[in-house]
Amino acid sequence: MITTTSEIIFHVTMKLEDGSAADSTKVNNKPAKLRMGDGSLSPAFEAELQGLKAGDSKEFTLYAKDAFGENNPDNIYHMDRNKFEAESLEVGAIIMFSQQDGNEIPGVIREIVGDSVTIDFNHPLAGQTITFDVEIIEVNE
Repeated sequence: MITTTSEIIFHVTMKLEDGSAADSTKVNNKPAKLRMGDGSLSPAFEAELQGLKAGDSKEFTLYAKDAFGENNPDNIYHMDRNKFEAESLEVGAIIMFSQQDGNEIPGVIREIVGDSVTIDFNHPLAGQTITFDVEIIEVNE
């Protein structure tokens, strides 16, 4: 049974409010793995998993603040067009940016106007109400 310290392996399918699929671990059959309480999931998401055991499935809906957060205007940047390769510039394209700590963060091109490119570093599902369909595969303490 899932507790606050369990390590779990599970499949998850995420759907938007209109019912369209946003993402699923089942597409490439690579289940997610996480340790409860490690901060990778919101407390509201973890609360939904509490008490489930291997073989259980559950569907639940979380508002943006409890799923991937609200859109944060501070995560939107305007950059010079000359910093990009011309062929990679397309509205909706996701580009990986290297951070000073060596990690990479995805940014979505939201707008291209003249020499300015607007990059959104919010999670692509930020601001969305998401329905999660989870299938617990394995639970370990």
